[in-house]
Amino acid sequence: MAEKKTHVAVIFGGRSGEHAVSLMSAKFVLQMLNAACYQVTQIGITRDGAWYAGDGVLAALEAEDFASLQPAALLGDPTRPGLKSIHAADGAELLRTLAEVDVVFPVLHGTYGEDGTLQGLLEMAGVAYVGAGVLGSSVGMDKALFADVMTANSIPVADSVLLLRSEIQTDIEAAVAKAESVSGYPLFIKPANLGSSVGVSKASGHSDLIEALMYAAQYDRRIVVQRGYNAREIEVAVLGNDAPQASVCGEVVPEAEFYSYEAKYHDDRSKSYIPAEIPAETSERIRELALKAYLACDLAGLARVDFFLDRDSGEVVLNEVNTLPGFTSISMYPQLWKASGLDGEALVDRLIELALERRAQRAATMHEYRRGG
Repeated sequence: MAEKKTHVAVIFGGRSGEHAVSLMSAKFVLQMLNAACYQVTQIGITRDGAWYAGDGVLAALEAEDFASLQPAALLGDPTRPGLKSIHAADGAELLRTLAEVDVVFPVLHGTYGEDGTLQGLLEMAGVAYVGAGVLGSSVGMDKALFADVMTANSIPVADSVLLLRSEIQTDIEAAVAKAESVSGYPLFIKPANLGSSVGVSKASGHSDLIEALMYAAQYDRRIVVQRGYNAREIEVAVLGNDAPQASVCGEVVPEAEFYSYEAKYHDDRSKSYIPAEIPAETSERIRELALKAYLACDLAGLARVDFFLDRDSGEVVLNEVNTLPGFTSISMYPQLWKASGLDGEALVDRLIELALERRAQRAATMHEYRRGG
């Protein structure tokens, strides 16, 4: 009798400025799932938040043609497990079980996927899933909160200040003054809760800063203004749960002024060097800080941790952590692990193992009070 395949549901798309990146990542993950080991169901979420499931969903989302797709839903009720299909009948909507899912593999970047919201649904449903939980996802997603947690754990981070959209809309000059208090120019302006450099700008003066603040405020109500560094960009991939491991270090050298969205996904002139050509003691320091940050945020499964290495002083500064990093064929996360001896297929296998391990840990937790233990 053939061994039962693990049923993996890969979720992609989503209501995020990183929707298109998610589709590129999903294509790579789907290719890495060995058909001999896994039964795979595609779940696509449109830009409006509609869920669809079945074969060909990725292609349909790429074409933005949903007419032939099956509406779907995942309930937060653990007594009604499985992915549900939605059928219209006599003016009502009926739910039927479409698939029993063993592991959910979220390939969602940004809001409603990487920020703890989807993870909360999956926790309530009691299903195993790849990646960090609600707490780690939320902390890792919000750049301002993350910086506070790193500071509390004596991990060096870039100087920054938090602005609210309401501050920018109410008094732009006061917002500019607050932003300029961080340091001299250049300054980097970022939506606090997005990745892939969506909404990020470099400001070299007063007028640039006004434009950058208005631009970032379109993507988030919390905006981080960060000191610019004359730095090399060093990245480390982390894999594991309670005993994580760090990959070799890699360096990103953007062709543009900084590693923007266009530079990451549409400009093949940007270069990456794996391993990074840095002193062994610097590499070890960066890898140690990456693991320390990972554990401080209670992360799980995977994360890419990004650093600045100051060209003048040699200072190492942690920039940010990505709990669901880009997973395209050229993305740093899989490339860093490939250089560390773990190819794409083995990496995906390990992530699924870690998801099941984390699910077993959650199942061992008591959720009701029993007097006397």
